[in-house]
Amino acid sequence: MHGHEKSDPAIVAMKPANGGGQPRKELVEPRAGAKGNAIEHSMRRTPSRESMSHGLDRVRQASQQRRDEKFTALLHHIDVELLGSAYGWLRKEASAGVDRVTWADYGEGLEDRLTDLHDRIHRGTYRAQPSRRVYIPKPDGRERPLGEAGQGSGGVAVGIARRGIAALEDKIVQRALVEVLNAIWEEDFLGFSYGFRPGRGQHDALDALAVGIDQRKVNWILDADIAGFFDAVNHDWLIKFVEHRVSDRRVVRLIRKWLKAGVMEDGRVTPGEVGTPQGAVISPLLANIYLHYVFDLWADQWRKRHAHGDIIMVRGACPCEGGG
Repeated sequence: MHGHEKSDPAIVAMKPANGGGQPRKELVEPRAGAKGNAIEHSMRRTPSRESMSHGLDRVRQASQQRRDEKFTALLHHIDVELLGSAYGWLRKEASAGVDRVTWADYGEGLEDRLTDLHDRIHRGTYRAQPSRRVYIPKPDGRERPLGEAGQGSGGVAVGIARRGIAALEDKIVQRALVEVLNAIWEEDFLGFSYGFRPGRGQHDALDALAVGIDQRKVNWILDADIAGFFDAVNHDWLIKFVEHRVSDRRVVRLIRKWLKAGVMEDGRVTPGEVGTPQGAVISPLLANIYLHYVFDLWADQWRKRHAHGDIIMVRGACPCEGGG
């Protein structure tokens, strides 16, 4: 998909696909003096990559070979085994949500819990829970919601876009679904997209910037930030973008449940009307899907059709914006 991106081939490396199966060509601009960095990074697999089922390999292959494919049957990939792996991939020290259940608590009788969770997912009786609002102290002694942007020196906003902690079962199901959806969208995402993607990180984004600054005749550097992005995502458009590739109504229904779950504070629930789920494991992937259609595809076409001269684009993300 990116084999003819508008870049100087003398400084462009081919990087193996982030997923398993056959590698796919994807353009990455490595940092000068960091030979092999991109390849090495791609080999640092998460446990999910190592234990990927053959079923998801077939999903990935279908996504790569048929760009217009809409996947009608995905939920069956979320089985007890994948839920168990998803539980293992969560951060063990993370705070509890409204369920007050920690990672260690859920591990007691884990097999029975996962079997019951699996049954509820496939019967349609699984219910998403609201995120738990948590406050943290500010330097002036006051408190603000966890993740709400504060003010740093010079009036620069600091903090992350989320203001809540998800319930543990929601994290498990979301992490499992992320695994399934990554098999589709990792074949679609463009080469200059670095945020929240498996096998990629902010250092890779810096590599791309460094090579442009160091090896190109740079006249302008434009640094832009989407303020409050996670809090402003339009639900209707997000679902439309998901449905470009997913027509399994059960999967879409799960995503809608998380979007609408809202936040609980002092026993009161504020439903989600806009934005990605607060503190949710799936929020970074949903954000990438949204930005893929809203920004990445547009920017790529602008670069190819209208831009003059050499253009390097890098879209990263603050690592503090992830859930888990």
